[in-house]
Amino acid sequence: MAWEHEVVAFNTATESTNRMHDDAVAATFGFRGGLVPGVDVWAYLTRPCVDRWGAGFLAGGTMEARFLVPVYDGERVVCRLDDDGTLSATGPDGTVRAQGRAGMDDPPPIADLGTADVPDPVPPAEAELLAPGTVLGTLRFHHRAGPAAQYLADVREDSDVYEGGAVAHPGFLARQANYVLSSSVRLGPWIHVSTRAHHRSAVHDGELVEVRGVVTDEREHKGHRFVDLDVEITADGRPAWSAAHTAIWRPRQDRA
Repeated sequence: MAWEHEVVAFNTATESTNRMHDDAVAATFGFRGGLVPGVDVWAYLTRPCVDRWGAGFLAGGTMEARFLVPVYDGERVVCRLDDDGTLSATGPDGTVRAQGRAGMDDPPPIADLGTADVPDPVPPAEAELLAPGTVLGTLRFHHRAGPAAQYLADVREDSDVYEGGAVAHPGFLARQANYVLSSSVRLGPWIHVSTRAHHRSAVHDGELVEVRGVVTDEREHKGHRFVDLDVEITADGRPAWSAAHTAIWRPRQDRA
């Protein structure tokens, strides 16, 4: 058996500070348009998982995905979860845009990542500021159903499991892994590469969310500069979501 979710992709980030989502800037890196954020493709991929496991996925599910080929605004994407846990997102041309796995697996132990202040002003990103062991600035905010409802509309999500925004969407949590990085260093155009996440409990309206991050690796590969993060999210002090998150923080500019 397979669970499928079809969605018309929407670029939510045309006004983002990450100009890789802007058509003109993305073209200078060899792309044919602004990229739909990887965390939004992640959001699309979570739907067949929720269809299969229901609200339990938000409290105990594991999911990983690697983003292979960009998704562009207006493309019709089919997200599929097979019975063996294989997960994929396929574009209208048949190209697999993302692939991974999902399941109801036991998560690893919680790691104490430590806390740090968000820098003010935020310094330009440099390899020295992303050295392994660097604790990123801790984010704190209350989850609110109102803005969350708009988020659900943006990622074309209509599942009742989110109670109109009262329960946080996994894609919203994945966005925080981007924000904990971009709040600590000022990035140019950059690309989300992959995430492996563990859901530990659902996040509800009014709860205080805390996002911690630490750099686990920074490296060069084929002209790109990569960064790996460990991220932990709590809600009212309760473990909610954790992830290993990888991005190209400085892409080479000779793709075309």
